Amino acid sequence: MTSRRDLAEMLHPLLRSLVAAERPVLAAHGVSMWGYAVLGALDDGSVRTQAALADAIGADKTRIIGTLDTLQAAGLITREPDPRDRRARILAITGAGREIRRSVRAEIQAGEERLLAHLPEADRRGFLRALHALHRLARQPG
Repeated sequence: MTSRRDLAEMLHPLLRSLVAAERPVLAAHGVSMWGYAVLGALDDGSVRTQAALADAIGADKTRIIGTLDTLQAAGLITREPDPRDRRARILAITGAGREIRRSVRAEIQAGEERLLAHLPEADRRGFLRALHALHRLARQPG
């Protein structure tokens, strides 16, 4: 077997660069990284409660409260008491939140497209296909 670098060793500099490129986009829209993750999860319709949201985005449920407060104050999400369990809050993205999320995503992906343009088309498609497959595997329990 040929020697190769570990995956994390190869991916870490790329991830660090991608996150650095996202920060000014997020700042321009007044959203934090966690805020963007929340908007994405809610826009995808994958969560309903604060506990489910924390699980979906990999955050501690007690630590995202400040992010939720900020997003709600900005009119980007709503939190309503669950009529079946008054202790729980039902989360929803607002139209303004959806617009911010889509604008941020478009700007981030435009930057990613410039990076991916350095790869030949076949390599680019293969890279994205492999990332999708590994993403699905990483999200599976156990």
